Amino acid sequence: MGLYERWCESTKEKNKRKHYWTYVEKDGGRDEIRDDLAETIRSHYDRLELIADDVERLGYKVAAKILSAAMPQTDKGRSGDLGEILATELVEEEIGLRVPVRRLRYKDGRNMAMRGDDFIGAGYRGEKVWLLKGEAKSNKKLGKSTVASARKVLDRDSGRCTPDSLLFVANRLLESDDPDDNALGRDLRDEVGLNSLHADRIDHMLFTVSGNGPHASLKDDLDAAGTNRDHYVVNIHVEDHQDFIAAMYQEAEDLGDA
Repeated sequence: MGLYERWCESTKEKNKRKHYWTYVEKDGGRDEIRDDLAETIRSHYDRLELIADDVERLGYKVAAKILSAAMPQTDKGRSGDLGEILATELVEEEIGLRVPVRRLRYKDGRNMAMRGDDFIGAGYRGEKVWLLKGEAKSNKKLGKSTVASARKVLDRDSGRCTPDSLLFVANRLLESDDPDDNALGRDLRDEVGLNSLHADRIDHMLFTVSGNGPHASLKDDLDAAGTNRDHYVVNIHVEDHQDFIAAMYQEAEDLGDA
């Protein structure tokens, strides 16, 4: 079972190419996924095999310091990053596209937000390249202005992934030892120059996690969206939003004390 299936109850509405998904934590769901989510958070900042190597060479406490150096220490930084992490996991679990680059590993500074698209899903449907452009928002209290801001970002560049963001993903895939990664990287690199993908193969996701649950503006935003691509509007309701984030980062940074 995937992370979300164990963690949350979901409600999914679909109207042609518009998808409205809401998630609420199950009783006991957080405890069920706590360890796995902590490991998932770690994996977005560093490769798990490198963390394991640090533990073997230096011990748990020193390895934890190395990992912590890559993680944000401010409430705002952690909130924003966890939104991107949870969005990435949802795309791969529920939509079937890959988010092939864990971009938080490449931040200029651990407390700084990265520029560009928050997350890009990529893959093939049939033999055709398919993309998903995503914007993630994590707020104690979600409101209309945040939703409007996210939609504005999704709509920029004619709804396409920003060229710098797509090129970043393409180049990381081309550095891989996996020939399938290389092939996808070449196709994404070509797309930066050719803009050959039609809008109906560049889906959009507006992903939110919030303490107040799905604000009415989310449904209004989806209703106003066009019909030339798949639109996913998602809310994860975590009532103790800020405490949840603090606890999960504490768990992620704790590698043990042996």
